[in-house]
Amino acid sequence: MQTSPGVSRRRYDLIAIDLDGTLLAPGGRVPDANIRAVRRAIDAGYAVSVCTGRSWAESRFALEAIGVDAPMVSAGGSMIVDPHSGETLHRYAMPDSVVRGVVERFTARGLASLVLKDPGVSPHDYLVVLGDGATLDPVSEWWFEALGVTYRMVESLDEDEHPEWSVRVGACAPSDSTLPIRDELMRAYERSLLFHSFPAVAAPELVKDAGPRGEYHVVEAFDVDAHKWSGVAWVCDRLGLDPARTVAIGDEINDVTMIQGAGLGIAMGNAVDEVARVADRRTARNDEAGLAQAIDRVLAGVW
Repeated sequence: MQTSPGVSRRRYDLIAIDLDGTLLAPGGRVPDANIRAVRRAIDAGYAVSVCTGRSWAESRFALEAIGVDAPMVSAGGSMIVDPHSGETLHRYAMPDSVVRGVVERFTARGLASLVLKDPGVSPHDYLVVLGDGATLDPVSEWWFEALGVTYRMVESLDEDEHPEWSVRVGACAPSDSTLPIRDELMRAYERSLLFHSFPAVAAPELVKDAGPRGEYHVVEAFDVDAHKWSGVAWVCDRLGLDPARTVAIGDEINDVTMIQGAGLGIAMGNAVDEVARVADRRTARNDEAGLAQAIDRVLAGVW
């Protein structure tokens, strides 16, 4: 990596930033203050890597807004991709037998299974497995349409043309459905899979419509080695950087591994307790451009 005079004295070389709840303000926009802060970091010689639960297709608008060049850690750490083209650089695929087991548990409860595929080999981003009579939930339907995500509806995984390239299996439904199945899956696959569960990003009217069944919730299953810190470590190796010289900024449960692993872990002001507990520092909320404040403190050497 090229360095300018004085850069060798700084403490960190790479800044890993989450999207939802971190770079993005409520409503999904990228605040100008965050755009300017990221660009200041890049101009100062830092590598900036977006690390998100979203796929590349779901993140393009944010990537274009901030103009990063470092590889992107996508889909919760299950894929590392080129931020400009979406080309797959590395993936943590799930064994087909395990994917089938998770899908069967979802569809047995009437939930559509959202199987994320590697777009490098698949003509669609998601395979939506309906089983016997399930329907796509309104939150996922809105999400796919709003972000231009491609998907194919099938009744069975037997229709999957590329079973070897499934990197994540998830479902979205009111929490009275997803939380019990999350707990069941964790008991069944505690040694072979990694799970994340969190409130869905959704239009306000969809969340409100969940009613007494609880807010819409996402539960996701990954290969046990697929998490954000493993992705950040891969990016560091690719760029020839020391993983100890990284900054990670996030707010949700899938950010815990990178907040713990980084040389400096920063929790957003809106972070869940699990993130706040393991962070070294805490910045302002995402509706207060807390990311920009954190980056500026790092650039100034205060943090």
